Amino acid sequence: MKISAILKTHDKTDLAILLLRVTTGGTFMAHGVQKLFGWFGGYGLEATGQWMDSIGLSPGYLMALLAGSGEFFGGLALLLGMLTRPAALGTALIMLVAMVVVHWTNGFFITNSGYEYSLILMVISICILLHGAGKYSLDHTLQAMFPNKPEK
Repeated sequence: MKISAILKTHDKTDLAILLLRVTTGGTFMAHGVQKLFGWFGGYGLEATGQWMDSIGLSPGYLMALLAGSGEFFGGLALLLGMLTRPAALGTALIMLVAMVVVHWTNGFFITNSGYEYSLILMVISICILLHGAGKYSLDHTLQAMFPNKPEK
């Protein structure tokens, strides 16, 4: 086997970015509905808001609403590939706040409530932000339907 066969890579990343978008978007959506509605073992807006107040993110209810909405709608946008770059920026910022405010003092590992998981989601969001949605997305479809025409 040639070394070039081992090192070979593909320029086409559309399926890879689709997999990242769908998985990450679904994950953010699930976390969002935990905060917003208490689904999947979450606490809902009221309790999440009280907790956010207790850690200094005030007003807690509003912060819980913003975080939950950002996670849910940002995740939905990532999943669909619609307004992907703004959505990825939003989810990255949410994870940055989670890392710094909630998890940083606990160290790296998630087993100690560390920032490991938030960091991974933030980095994935940044990668999606830098790459864009890819071919299999609503962004791509809309761009094809409404191409930029040069001004005269």
